Amino acid sequence: MNQIQAVKGMNDILPGESDTWLAFEAEVEGWLAQYGYRNIRMPLVEPTALFGRAIGEATDIVEKEMYSWVDKLNEEHLTLRPEGTASCVRAAIEHSLLHDGPKRLWYSGPMYRHERPQKGRYRQFHQYGVEALGYAGPDVDAEQIVMCARLWQRLGLQGIRLELNNIGSAEERARYRAALVSHLEKNLASLDEDAKRRMHTNPLRTLDSKNPMVKEVVASAPSLTAFLGDASLAHFDGLKRLLQDQRIEFNLNPRLVRGLDYYNLTVFEWVSDRLGAQGTVCGGGRYDGLFAQLGGKPAPGAGFAMGNERLLALLSEGGRKLELKAPDVYVLYQGEGTLQRAFMAAEELRGKGLGVVMHAGEGGFKSQMKKADGSGALYALIIGEDELKAGDFTVKPLRSGEPQYRASLANLLQKLKG
Repeated sequence: MNQIQAVKGMNDILPGESDTWLAFEAEVEGWLAQYGYRNIRMPLVEPTALFGRAIGEATDIVEKEMYSWVDKLNEEHLTLRPEGTASCVRAAIEHSLLHDGPKRLWYSGPMYRHERPQKGRYRQFHQYGVEALGYAGPDVDAEQIVMCARLWQRLGLQGIRLELNNIGSAEERARYRAALVSHLEKNLASLDEDAKRRMHTNPLRTLDSKNPMVKEVVASAPSLTAFLGDASLAHFDGLKRLLQDQRIEFNLNPRLVRGLDYYNLTVFEWVSDRLGAQGTVCGGGRYDGLFAQLGGKPAPGAGFAMGNERLLALLSEGGRKLELKAPDVYVLYQGEGTLQRAFMAAEELRGKGLGVVMHAGEGGFKSQMKKADGSGALYALIIGEDELKAGDFTVKPLRSGEPQYRASLANLLQKLKG
């Protein structure tokens, strides 16, 4: 019988590796709490129309990358979520989350895109998403960028640079789009098939083409900045001032547009050169029109998403290890009647809030001690027939180099809690 394996690009995260994930998640969630963001949890599956309307029918995600199907039970068109912002805004509209004021929200979990798997790009990947709903000013844009910089500092990550742009309002982009299409049409012979296709569906995406010939055409294209009005420029100036006040360095990148149609005004990416082609570890911006686009009452929004796999790859590449707290005690036992006493002792220690691993299965004291040491526990609590008769335990410190000693459970608790 053939062995069944995981779907290509959808990876198991095994014990050991998952410990690093849990430590990373604890660090991230502590950071989010510092900034007053609250958790929201949306379904993995959404109506397909949500992403067509929010992301844009002419984007690569909607055209080529979504996992979509028709539900046989009721003929619904459904999709595994490729990103989180559209789902978060849908939930905010559906449940009237802004009825009592703006909200700072975060979510986490798997996203899905049908792409060719490669390092840093998977078909099931994981993100933390951060959304500030109902805030119109550049202060929230700045807050989200600064909080990213603080997270890189907390994680000990270096060499992540900030790319920043202002893509204006929908009306300003429409005027720019006409000028850009005119420029592209004059240089049709130098465009590849992808750029020719995008020229009339999503011409701004030609700005981030990787084809050298297309890049040359784009380099001489009109600048979007020339089409921005006073309000858009003032918003961007306010953002830049706040970033400069916090000594956040940034590179103004007029070709940065992001791959989703819902963005306006601020767009940004945090990029590393240490991950090869998949260098963007975090990206986001402002999406003030998305609420109305999805049928809700107009409201501003700004947010970003960061790729867990890419950030963890950077941590690993930099030699940084995140570790979960090890257990306090590893309980060993051997001899007639010692299992019951060990079981009771372990539960009593857990009842006092300590982390306890109890040995399971066969094995002499030597092999049990090896497992105790490998667990990372601070102490081994040893119960043999002598200890059972005396009504106490042998305690062996595993990390301090102190000699082992005999003690009651109360004495051990006092030491651990002291």
